[in-house]
Amino acid sequence: MSAREWIGKDFYRELGVSPDASQEEIKRAYRKLARDYHPDANPGDAKAEQKFKAISEAYGVLSDPKKRREYDEARALFGSGGQGGFGFPGGGAGGFDFGDLFNAARGSGLGGLGDMLGNLFNRRSSATATSARRGADVETEIRIDFVEAVRGATVPLRLSSPAKCGTCGGTGARPGTQPRTCPTCGGAGLVNRSQGAFAFSEPCRDCRGRGAIIDSPCPECAGEGVSTRTRTLTVRIPPGVDNEQRIRLAGQGEPGRGGAPAGDLYVKVFVTPHPVFGRSGNNLTITVPVHFSELALGTTLSVPTLDGKVSVKVPPGTNSGRVLRVRGKGITKRNGQTGDLLVTLQVAVPSSLNGKAKEALQAYADAVAQHDPRPEITRLLQERA
Repeated sequence: MSAREWIGKDFYRELGVSPDASQEEIKRAYRKLARDYHPDANPGDAKAEQKFKAISEAYGVLSDPKKRREYDEARALFGSGGQGGFGFPGGGAGGFDFGDLFNAARGSGLGGLGDMLGNLFNRRSSATATSARRGADVETEIRIDFVEAVRGATVPLRLSSPAKCGTCGGTGARPGTQPRTCPTCGGAGLVNRSQGAFAFSEPCRDCRGRGAIIDSPCPECAGEGVSTRTRTLTVRIPPGVDNEQRIRLAGQGEPGRGGAPAGDLYVKVFVTPHPVFGRSGNNLTITVPVHFSELALGTTLSVPTLDGKVSVKVPPGTNSGRVLRVRGKGITKRNGQTGDLLVTLQVAVPSSLNGKAKEALQAYADAVAQHDPRPEITRLLQERA
């Protein structure tokens, strides 16, 4: 894609967010649109596929703080977009050497605009194509169960996303043909022209700044070198992964253009809660219902773990809600650190009692009638009587 096309696109409008939207708002908007227009949800719908590509491209820029800053600076300098509205040919402002402009702007406090030119116009010192651009990062989601999150797992991931075209191998040319170096710019993607005493550079009109011309475009990707396809990856989930943690797969995102490296794939992991166990950092948690008599008299409980069971001693006179710690029975992370099993004791109050149980409980109540379990509350009540 040429510099003019890149700047001229309104990525904020593509995602339906305002230019001052937060990163979280941008992410939410992308995820909603990606679900609506995903090729798997719209099989055979070419318009949905094009929309999916457009929102993926927009998110690839706006989700990266550095790319977004450069994009915003370019829009602020050249205008808000539109045909010929950035000082490119057709805008009435003529062409000029953007590299000189941004190098000068560097000393004027315009931040990364000079660096942006290296990415935006892809200028190189050698006479090679200037369209090299790193592929956009891609984000997807998977859901695993609690035990898989604790122990780690290998999960197959089926992903539909822009990838290197399988027909042309990413060249953009029909199989059996090759792109040829643009004769106008000699593969540089830029042409120089003079106006009076000044020399200016502008993107080559014949190759649209790519540095190469494709005479016979690939029928699958229409010369882009990228097509949306479904692929299956194997994702290794490390032991102890947290809910909503992101795992980075380097080089598995969108393919780069012009020989540039591919982007990365970020897999967001959602963990299904366990019916018995919970988690607190590296520690496993479990709540064990007990009888009042077990807390009052003391007992030894058999408590399950993810690997088996352990015996937990409950001292006499233990209060309901107390947490007992079983060391080394928690979650072992990839760095070798192991947490503990935290056992919360909770009195289970029966909803009904038979006659014998009622008699025994009443006898107990009579025996401890002189013991006030809430002396501070009783004192306050007496003061306010």
